[in-house]
Amino acid sequence: MRVSVIIPTLNESVCLEKNLRQLKQLDPPAHEIFVVDGGSRDSTIAIADAMNISVIHSSAGRAIQMNRGAAAATGDILCFVHADTLVPDDLVTLLQQTLASSEIAGGGFISLMTGKTRTRWITSLHNYLKTYYAPLLFRPHLFLRGLRLLFGDQVMFCRRSIFADCGGFDPALPIMEEADLCLKLVRYGKIRLIDRVVFSSDRRVAKWGFWKANWIYLYVGFLWGIGVSADYLKRFYEDVR
Repeated sequence: MRVSVIIPTLNESVCLEKNLRQLKQLDPPAHEIFVVDGGSRDSTIAIADAMNISVIHSSAGRAIQMNRGAAAATGDILCFVHADTLVPDDLVTLLQQTLASSEIAGGGFISLMTGKTRTRWITSLHNYLKTYYAPLLFRPHLFLRGLRLLFGDQVMFCRRSIFADCGGFDPALPIMEEADLCLKLVRYGKIRLIDRVVFSSDRRVAKWGFWKANWIYLYVGFLWGIGVSADYLKRFYEDVR
């Protein structure tokens, strides 16, 4: 199965080059890599061009951008990678092995949040546990069917055919679009959390501080679980670069 990697970007020049260098060193390599840019005003596009990575220009909005990338992809597996997240060198093999089972519709990884000087162990642990406790608490009937709640920094992936059948990401959602996709994917099979780590930037925690960041993560997740609109939740989740 061929793997298409899709990276939504908006002013990601600080971290994009490192991300792309690692993706180009995957063994075996990805079938294709797309940067889907939402109107960057920094050197994001220039970095992708310099590394011979295909750039798709899109209106801003992560769900919109990832849908654009999925529409252009020709691989059997879609893998959505944030620009500030680093993946294992054997990413392609891991995805192929996981989706070799017809019972699995998609999945993600354990995200370890790191910065220049520290690793956010407690925040990373909470995010890991949330993958399980959130669906168990808010969608117990779907949890028993294999629902696991994934977020963007967990490098979400699924079969391209299922992504198309379920309608992909909801372009109207400014936040929690990955969680919404999980609710769609579980209709087609289980969602698997791979027992491997990806490394994500701690830039949001570094800016907000430990207590504020973790309170927002918990608060937003709880409100989403009880059905509060994503437009309201976005107020608490400002973009951080």
